[in-house]
Amino acid sequence: MSLQHRTDLRNVAIVAHVDHGKTTLVDAMLTQGGALGERDKHEDRAMDSGELEREKGITILAKNTAIRYHGPSAAAVGEPEGITINVIDTPGHADFGGEVERGLSMVDGVVLLVDASEGPLPQTRFVLRKALAAKLPVILVVNKTDRADARIDEVVSETTDLLLGLASDLSDEVEDLDIDALLDVPVVYASGKAGRASMTQPADGTLPDSENVEPLFKTIIESIPAPAYDDEMPLQAHVTNLDASPFLGRLALLRIVNGQLTKGQTVAWATQHGDIKNVRITELLETKGLSREPMTRPARPGDIVAVAGIPEIMIGETLTDVDDPRPLPLITVDDPAISMTIGINTSPIAGKVRGHKLTARQVKDRLDAELVGNVSLRVLPTERPDAWEVQGRGELALAILVEQMRREGFELTVGKPQVLTRDIDGVRSEPVERMTIDVPEEYLGTVTQLMAARKGRMETMSNHGSGWVRMEFTVPARGLIGFRTRFLTETRGTGIASSYADGYEPWMGPIEFRSTGSLVADRPGAVTPYAMINLQERGSFFVEPTSEVYQGQVVGENSRNEEMDVNITKEKKLTNMRSSTADAFENLVPPRKLTLEESLEFANDDECVEVTPEIVRIRKVLLDPQERAKVRSRAKASV
Repeated sequence: MSLQHRTDLRNVAIVAHVDHGKTTLVDAMLTQGGALGERDKHEDRAMDSGELEREKGITILAKNTAIRYHGPSAAAVGEPEGITINVIDTPGHADFGGEVERGLSMVDGVVLLVDASEGPLPQTRFVLRKALAAKLPVILVVNKTDRADARIDEVVSETTDLLLGLASDLSDEVEDLDIDALLDVPVVYASGKAGRASMTQPADGTLPDSENVEPLFKTIIESIPAPAYDDEMPLQAHVTNLDASPFLGRLALLRIVNGQLTKGQTVAWATQHGDIKNVRITELLETKGLSREPMTRPARPGDIVAVAGIPEIMIGETLTDVDDPRPLPLITVDDPAISMTIGINTSPIAGKVRGHKLTARQVKDRLDAELVGNVSLRVLPTERPDAWEVQGRGELALAILVEQMRREGFELTVGKPQVLTRDIDGVRSEPVERMTIDVPEEYLGTVTQLMAARKGRMETMSNHGSGWVRMEFTVPARGLIGFRTRFLTETRGTGIASSYADGYEPWMGPIEFRSTGSLVADRPGAVTPYAMINLQERGSFFVEPTSEVYQGQVVGENSRNEEMDVNITKEKKLTNMRSSTADAFENLVPPRKLTLEESLEFANDDECVEVTPEIVRIRKVLLDPQERAKVRSRAKASV
């Protein structure tokens, strides 16, 4: 064995929970590193290319870019012609943990981005734990030092404590984990929006003293090890992601571990089922900035490239040598914790809006296509041939999938998210999450009461003297279904909450999710203002006047904890009698517009969500009120 290192290459992942700070810093690196072409320089948040990513301000899919750095730090390590820095932008949300694990499998080090005011958040802990378990070196970047409420010293101290705490927890699971090295983690102070970074700590609320991000490039080159390889080993290339090209078909993104890869080469394809097939590489592409270009040289160890010519290749598989095939281990991800049913739209008005993908075959093909690139998703059959159980890491990840399908023209019926339990040592156990909540002091009691009703157990509470309180809870994952809407209502939109998976605990008993009932339309028709005015004392509405409703559709929220069938299409009777108050109308309260996530949170166990390209509705699973009454009677009799 002859171990070698490539000094002209660095592979690094940028991870953070505060996504907009991450994207502005990556944009600064791309611009100052000369990686963006003239066509790309106008792009804001260049790495967040997806429409949903830009709307929600989060990273959903792990993406990579390449920066050819020619600064003084490259010459200092003997590379005057420049160093290629492959930057992997990984999600910071635990619901997209599969993307995190794939991204970390491609890199040799991690840049941990932490807000100078908020400090490390729960999602930071999730990604950082994965990085430490892989024994990746960490660079700490304290971003947004120019914030007026920056507290740089405290944030560095909190992050160091987090690193040491995670390392201590992992010491029994990971061999030879160097805990002492975490005390000397390099710290860079930055302002991504200003495009500046420094090794010298600035005063709170001020910009770093450097005029560019050169100190960050220097730290990456000095602290992240160059890719190591064995020059006596045959070709080994790990497929870590998939993409598609209108001209080349499916593209496999892979990292070369050992050996070399060239265009036109015949290689052995080791599938996830254990088969080995000979295939030919029809095209070899490298990343430059935000685009891919044909590679004129052989791909060497450490390179992250895209290949075409294997239409059925999957994530986690290996391209290896034909004469000496040595497959690499498959990429493993954590098990799903939440599931929900996705099927065709079965409402009486299906297909009457802009949706054009209505059949079970189209829905199944789309779910199968999602499995190709989403390693943390599972699709299982149900008793119905037109519906499937989709399992994922969290409610947000599943809601993102449904939102993407909705925008593609699908009409769907989506069931309420359910938790996936597990039998551990003969005890029924459920997934729990570690939730951190930041709220103004006046909402301390409200939040404590809200979490207690959902079986939340407070672990720590701290007050930094700024008028805000930070609390950490251990809470069942099912207790967080429908939590965020209620939380924002109770805190008047000021609270901040985030969580990550924290193992399994024995089943904690029943949880009451809603203290209100549903207003259900008892007949089809058009909503009338007259009916809404007469019913608005009962609660709030989700529909507007003149909108079409059908029997069994949930049209509003009842202030009482009971289901109520209402005639929301009732019209005012015409008469030739005049009244002195005939033209005096009450003010109609504007209806609440529920998003897809809010609808999934609001739905009861006997309700589901109808999703179309134009509108999202909540409906009863059984539309006929008499059938629902029979089911309730049988349930009471069985009890």
